[in-house]
Amino acid sequence: MRDTPQTPTPVELMVVPDCPNMVPAQTQLRAIVDEFGLTGMTVRTTVIRSEDEAVARGFTGSPSLRINGIDPSPSSGPVGMSCRLYRTADGVSGLPDPVDVRAAIAAASAAARSIFTIH
Repeated sequence: MRDTPQTPTPVELMVVPDCPNMVPAQTQLRAIVDEFGLTGMTVRTTVIRSEDEAVARGFTGSPSLRINGIDPSPSSGPVGMSCRLYRTADGVSGLPDPVDVRAAIAAASAAARSIFTIH
């Protein structure tokens, strides 16, 4: 049997157990995905349960977002089981800047459409 590369989930929210920003992040993310008319797209929430898992996933704090495997708000913070803060236009927040999330979803959506465009 051949190994097949694992493709990333299009939209994934990673959190630590009992993250106080999980529900607000899910709500924000779902609203932005829906703005793009991607109402059928699955937004997966993954709970990071150990330091080893955090290291393996390059998890820089909760909540962290990946769109096609890429963090739209890259962090230079340490990898590990911690809360994450974001610099946004409105100051420091426990959620990613919606502007960054929208830009990442728009880019991913455009890239997906170009794959299926007949030239």
